[in-house]
Amino acid sequence: MKRILISILLSVFVSSLMAQEASQVSEQAQPQAVQSQQLPQAQPGKTGTVLYSKNVFLEQLQKRDSILIADQMLYGVKLERSAEGTSFAFPDYKDTLCEGVYLVKPWSIDTLKVHNRRKAKERFYDLQAQVLITFYDEGTYTLPQIVMQRADAQGVIDTLVFEPLSFEVKTIPVDTATFEVHDIKGQIRYPITFKELLPWIALALGCILLIVLVVYLVIKYRQRNNPEFFHKDPPHIIALRKLDKLRLEKYRDPARHKFFYSAVTDVLREYMDARFGISAMEMTTAEILDALRPIAKEESVLNSELISQLNELFETADLVKFAKHTSSEQEISGVLPFAVRFVSDTYMEEIKEEEEVK
Repeated sequence: MKRILISILLSVFVSSLMAQEASQVSEQAQPQAVQSQQLPQAQPGKTGTVLYSKNVFLEQLQKRDSILIADQMLYGVKLERSAEGTSFAFPDYKDTLCEGVYLVKPWSIDTLKVHNRRKAKERFYDLQAQVLITFYDEGTYTLPQIVMQRADAQGVIDTLVFEPLSFEVKTIPVDTATFEVHDIKGQIRYPITFKELLPWIALALGCILLIVLVVYLVIKYRQRNNPEFFHKDPPHIIALRKLDKLRLEKYRDPARHKFFYSAVTDVLREYMDARFGISAMEMTTAEILDALRPIAKEESVLNSELISQLNELFETADLVKFAKHTSSEQEISGVLPFAVRFVSDTYMEEIKEEEEVK
């Protein structure tokens, strides 16, 4: 009789909660296979029926033989064949369910099975409602009785009463006789795997490919603008090619004499730099002649006549460039032939010297 009285008082309390939360609708989740017991016959009441059930469960999230401190468990009820449109009102747990049992996650409803899936028939659902709890002290706990309300589509409110459950929480036993305190261990250093190195290898290969691409583009650009930079021809070929470009008539125009002489003497300076190893580009006319005289003693082609004609060409070029001297047509006509002969004669002498060495 005492239990029945308590149940009736709880049903009146939950009915007031149901009036405030009449719009709460059951949530649905993926079905899971469960077993439930048949609900017993209920006693009629003014607000519906009070139903008693043992269909309550307590399950561990991590399955093991015993319940340990700080384990998390699901505590809830299973509701069979709930008609479509049925609403539920659950106990409003705050932070704890009872002393020592703490609430981790509030009420949630999962759908276990759907009956009569055809559209023409009324559907019924097997539901599971639960809360997630935990505890931090060992001992025996008795969970509170679950009293909830169910309202069908016609507005009839039933009170569902589920029996409480008890369980024991254990701690990990420690042998105090052999227990030894150890220092904190350092970090474990695992060997580096190929999977960890793969991004760095890919990054290194990407950088190498990028460098190769940049070098290739620079080479192509310089080849396009200055083919002699990478395809280095012999000095006499380069000199003769440049002298051949100066054969155009426009360079013999009096207004272009300064440019013409500068171009011819620059070609000869570059050739002597490469052929004889003197820094002719940085020397004056007198310094070039002084540098050629010791070489003339070793190479017969650099005779006094050739050096004298070279001196005459460079002195005339200096007058044209710095003293505004105007050369005659005869002097202009003889500049290129002499420059070509100077390059050709000294180059042939170099070939003879190489053949004698061989």
